[in-house]
Amino acid sequence: MLAEALEHLVRGIVDHPDDVEVTGHTNRRGELLEIRVNPQDLGRVIGRNGRTAKALRTVINALSTNGSVRVDVIETDR
Repeated sequence: MLAEALEHLVRGIVDHPDDVEVTGHTNRRGELLEIRVNPQDLGRVIGRNGRTAKALRTVINALSTNGSVRVDVIETDR
């Protein structure tokens, strides 16, 4: 559910919404969500001084019922 919510939020921000991919993993430190976007949209997702990425993390952690969730933006060369 959190991955779908994060994907929906990110698709609303970027210019290439079809390239948005969110994958979720669970490890010993908790849940990890990875965001992959078109390289041209990377700046939009991170935002000035990381503000957009921080806001996405805040919203996802507020929605989480199982403690904190890590959200990472992965840089890809497509």
